Amino acid sequence: MERANSRVGRINARWKRFLWIVLVGVLVCRMGAAQELEPRAYRTLPTGLNFFALIGSYSEGNVLTDAASPLQDVELKSTTAILSYLRSFGLAGRSASVTVAMPYLHMSGSGTLSGQFVSNSRSGASFLRARVAVNVLGGPALAPAEFAKYKQGRNLGVSLTVATPTGQYDSSRVISFGANRWAFKPEVGYSSIKGHWILEVAAGVWFFTTNDDFFGGSSQDQNPISSIQGHLSYNFENRVWLGLDANYYSGGRTTINGVDQFDLQRNSRVGGTLSVPLTRRQSLKMAAHTGAFTEIGADFDVVTVAYQLFWGGGR
Repeated sequence: MERANSRVGRINARWKRFLWIVLVGVLVCRMGAAQELEPRAYRTLPTGLNFFALIGSYSEGNVLTDAASPLQDVELKSTTAILSYLRSFGLAGRSASVTVAMPYLHMSGSGTLSGQFVSNSRSGASFLRARVAVNVLGGPALAPAEFAKYKQGRNLGVSLTVATPTGQYDSSRVISFGANRWAFKPEVGYSSIKGHWILEVAAGVWFFTTNDDFFGGSSQDQNPISSIQGHLSYNFENRVWLGLDANYYSGGRTTINGVDQFDLQRNSRVGGTLSVPLTRRQSLKMAAHTGAFTEIGADFDVVTVAYQLFWGGGR
């Protein structure tokens, strides 16, 4: 009997490890890749401003797998806290900015593998992300006094986001929130302002380097993920604005030691964003997103609240 119980315990441990490999893979994709829904990412800013943001989000939902997979009925909850800093500046006469963000998260999940129920939870620091953006058309570099007289219209910008191999990572552990690889996302964004309305469209592609020290010392590769997102927002009086958001992303199939994992993603999300000023230099932004359709991957409901403070640039 003891030998049988020991064997069952080893099987349960293997199932639990396998479940968390899948969950972490989905989480890393969700955080670092294609599910961004960020309105006004290419807005023109006066030079010399500093923005600090404290962001909290809660997500809950399912991980959809192939019908033939032994892993089914996966449910995942995560709470994330992010510290973010943005600095605006001029680059070759154009409005530009650099952003750095560091997340810390807690995740819990459960599922069934071959009919066996397993669950677990873990907390840790994730990978640092940096983004450089510059407006190439319609976004001149202006000091705050000049910017106050500037009338924005159409704008075209480009950006590069880099996810670094930082955070809590240990290939001998089942869960690692950090990344043992680099990821790069070049993107092009367009916005048009007409009266109180702002229309935005952005398209980009995430590229990933090889993780040569995946769980158990295996090698993991991931194909690029292409994405497009659109936003329509309306400016009310007193700097209040409300936006509708949607995206679509495709790709990201992974291989482990050359073996295809059959996890190609073709998914879409929709949501809304509300920004409310608290004082002249402080604001509160609230957003909610959900899956419009999900074939394979994460189908989450997400609620985010961000406190933002800015300073600098004179008056």
